[in-house]
Amino acid sequence: MKITLIAIGKTEDKYLIEGMEKYLNRLKHYINFSLFIIPDIKNTKNLTQAQQKTKEAELILKQLNNSDTVMLLDEKGKKYTSVKFADYLNKQMVGSIQHLVFIIGGPYGFDQSIYQRANGSLSLSDMTFSHQMVRLFFIEQLYRAFTILKNEPYHHE
Repeated sequence: MKITLIAIGKTEDKYLIEGMEKYLNRLKHYINFSLFIIPDIKNTKNLTQAQQKTKEAELILKQLNNSDTVMLLDEKGKKYTSVKFADYLNKQMVGSIQHLVFIIGGPYGFDQSIYQRANGSLSLSDMTFSHQMVRLFFIEQLYRAFTILKNEPYHHE
C-alpha cells in the first residue's frame, strides 16, 4: 500500500519543516509515503471563499485516481485514538487498498465536490490547528501508528 498526504500551500516555518523531515525520514522504513503540496491559489483577494474552495478542489481532484481511497482531514471527521488509527491503517492494508490518500484542505475547508469524492474523513482533534501544523501532527501520528503495528516502544498506553 502507498499513502499520500495532499496539502495546499507550502510550509513556511522552519521548525515545522524540521519536524516533518524527522518523521518522514522515520516513516520511510515502514511504508511508501509521499507528501504532495499544491501551490497556494493566486489572487485570492478577488475570490469569494466558495470560489477559492472550488479552485482548490479542481487542483486536488487532478491528483486523484478513481481507484484511490480518499480520507479528508476534517474537523467534523471521525476521531481515533492512536491505537484505533493504527487498526484502521492495518485494515486498509489487509483489505488490499493500493493507494490511501489523505487530504488537508485550504483555509476555508473543502468544496462539496471533495466531500463527494472522499471515502471518509478523520479529525485529529476538537481543536483547530493551522494547516501547516496539521501536516506535522498527521505525519507523526502516521509514524506512531506503524510503530504500534510493529509493537515498537515509541507509543505508550
